[in-house]
Amino acid sequence: MNEVVIQVGPLRFTARFEDERAPATCAAFRAQLPFEGELIQARWSGEAGWSPLGDLSLGVPVENATSHPSRGDILFYQAAASETEILFPYGSTCFASKVGQLAGNHMLTLTSGHELLPELGRLVLWHGAQRIRIELAPSAQTSPGPS
Repeated sequence: MNEVVIQVGPLRFTARFEDERAPATCAAFRAQLPFEGELIQARWSGEAGWSPLGDLSLGVPVENATSHPSRGDILFYQAAASETEILFPYGSTCFASKVGQLAGNHMLTLTSGHELLPELGRLVLWHGAQRIRIELAPSAQTSPGPS
């Protein structure tokens, strides 16, 4: 249950949970799967899409938090100075909001689809909101039975 498939509009990515560095965040988000929402261009963070989640609370602590994620490092931010959100960097990013710099829990890291990140940026910047779906990878949904 460590791999997920992320579909953003017509683009498909795979990612792994950062269970060792963000165990509470990964467990809480995994329980929300499949996740569906909208991914839009971030307003203050640079080259990233974000999915606003309003006042959703997963009750997770700050863990493995960063303000400077690498492209493909997906963050979960639990409402505090700003609303709850998922941040999906596709390029240079400094995670921020109208109240200033934020730090989000790095919960997922892309394992495939890096070559699609420029297209992700083009889609959210020039074509607006894109549907995002995050679900367990098919191989993670079934476990082998006894032999």
